[in-house]
Amino acid sequence: MSTIAAPAAPARRSLYTPYRMRIAKVTDEAPAVKTFRLEFVDPADAAAFDFKAGQFGEYSVYGEGESTFCIASPPTRKGYIECTFRQVGRVTSALADRDEGDIIGFRGPYGNIFPIEQWHGKNLLFIAGGIALPPMRCVIWNCLDLRDRYKDVTIVYGARTVADLVYKHELAEWDARPDVNLYTTVDPGGQTPDWKGRVGFVPTVVEQVGPSAADTIAIVCGPPIMIKLTLPVLTKLGFQPENIFTTLENRMKCGVGKCGRCNVGKLYVCKDGPVFTFAQLRDLPAEY
Repeated sequence: MSTIAAPAAPARRSLYTPYRMRIAKVTDEAPAVKTFRLEFVDPADAAAFDFKAGQFGEYSVYGEGESTFCIASPPTRKGYIECTFRQVGRVTSALADRDEGDIIGFRGPYGNIFPIEQWHGKNLLFIAGGIALPPMRCVIWNCLDLRDRYKDVTIVYGARTVADLVYKHELAEWDARPDVNLYTTVDPGGQTPDWKGRVGFVPTVVEQVGPSAADTIAIVCGPPIMIKLTLPVLTKLGFQPENIFTTLENRMKCGVGKCGRCNVGKLYVCKDGPVFTFAQLRDLPAEY
């Protein structure tokens, strides 16, 4: 009996070879926080590239090194990717010095994904704090671009001050949509005279809003203290750990699990994550 040979697998790009990306647009989001829209220099790379919500990449400035952040734009929007970063070190300072038209490197996509196909027909609750909105932005826009597949969409987002809120133009767009429930808040003392949002810490606002846990997926991302204080609120509201998702982007390093610096307990975040449910994280060391 003859057998049919499997088709040859397409040549795979090296894990270590960055794409050459042109900075098409720079947006100042908040103090020391910028968003880059990046377009592929090679049209063939643009045509072949694909990713899913939750994946991340390594962004590099030649001669300075590379830094790890999520892809902040959704896979539903083709021809470019976006990243948002805060200037805090050597590489991010070098990135912040780049201008529109400059070339940088991008390596990826890496990591696992938010299982948004499994969320079809469910309510979605997004809870984010400060600079942690970028990983959520990819998922939010992915779901909003496929809006008919989901039920209620609620977003609770807070920052220390009004100035620290990122994506202000998109927050206004979400607030104006009749199919999105948006609650923005700033910490006490962080408001301005014209601030029309809430004043209070994110966990407090979540409890005030009181979203139903019935048929609802919660996605949480923020500073560790915000997550620590939000989980008991979600538990009180009836959310089960397997229905609460987060991303450990802050633990990612080389992207491919070779350097070992992303290790948390038995997991390598670059390989096993960065997306986890809280059911998966309950048995990990508190360091995450």
